[in-house]
Amino acid sequence: MIETILVATVVLGILIFIHELGHYLAAKKAGVSVEKFSLGFGPKVIGKTVGETEYLISAFPLGGYVKLYGEDPEDEVEHPERSFTHASVWKRLAIVAAGPVFNMLFAVLIFSLVFMAGVPTLSSKVGEVQEGSPAFTAGLLQDDVILSVDEKEVRRWEDLVGIIHESPDKPLRFRIQRGSGAVFDVNITPEAKSTKNIFGEEIHVGLIGIQASQDYFTERFNPIVAVWKGAEKTWKITYLTLVSIKKIVEKTVPSDSIGGPILIFQMAGEQAKIGIMNLVFFVALLSVNLGILNLFPIPILDGGHILFYLFEIIFRKPLSVKIREAAQKVGLAMLITLMVFAFYNDIMRIFSK
Repeated sequence: MIETILVATVVLGILIFIHELGHYLAAKKAGVSVEKFSLGFGPKVIGKTVGETEYLISAFPLGGYVKLYGEDPEDEVEHPERSFTHASVWKRLAIVAAGPVFNMLFAVLIFSLVFMAGVPTLSSKVGEVQEGSPAFTAGLLQDDVILSVDEKEVRRWEDLVGIIHESPDKPLRFRIQRGSGAVFDVNITPEAKSTKNIFGEEIHVGLIGIQASQDYFTERFNPIVAVWKGAEKTWKITYLTLVSIKKIVEKTVPSDSIGGPILIFQMAGEQAKIGIMNLVFFVALLSVNLGILNLFPIPILDGGHILFYLFEIIFRKPLSVKIREAAQKVGLAMLITLMVFAFYNDIMRIFSK
């Protein structure tokens, strides 16, 4: 239990630090003075002032903040050239957007390093052939290795499954390696079957009746390719997260799947027990989710402030202080409601187990 809490606290601390570092560096670049850089909310636990900025760790670790000079429009400032409020709208927008952007870039960095270090990848070796299936009828056997499909090379099980799923009732030519070296071709037509996707929705795919073996190989990439694949992986997770949110709103995915800090703590501990690579992947996944969450157009979140600044850019005047304050109260109420709901789900999961 203590180990789980420690791991989760470190994970959240890293992600919060990266997020706030984005705001901090963007503010410095824009010439805006930073008064405080805090990991956590609430009372100060420890702090040190260096130059114009106080760096501190606060009591509650579920968040953090960067306090900018002149952040409140009603504050009187002696140096407007260093004030956030007096900065151009484009600079303000960049400072606010930098937090979520840094979370996304951090995920790209993590995935890039993982791809360079080496990714355990499931090979295209057949583990089991279902009796009476198209693969069984064609003569496939356990431990056969599928080299290509319609002359397209396949090494990963993921690629093989993608081709088969997208080809229901379409004849495919498989090149098979059996034993130590015998290579031959067979024609197999995937059967159209109904199954469920990760959201529980019924979909129609092609299947030939084979399962993967537990044969893995380590796949490594040079730095350029690794960065590209890291960005690609980050985009895929971003897309999947947005689709998941859409499915929750549409009630395709049950709302009790939403998790809060307790679930994050539990999952961080579980991933750490499985292995460092799983924990690293989980950190990248959380970083993407943190970036997306903060871009929601909810007042009080970064996305809400970005919405205000876009309004200012389009209409060439800022929203009034009263409207912004009212919007932030609504945003705070929405955020508290979401957090309470997530905590409720977490607690119900614990009792249901």
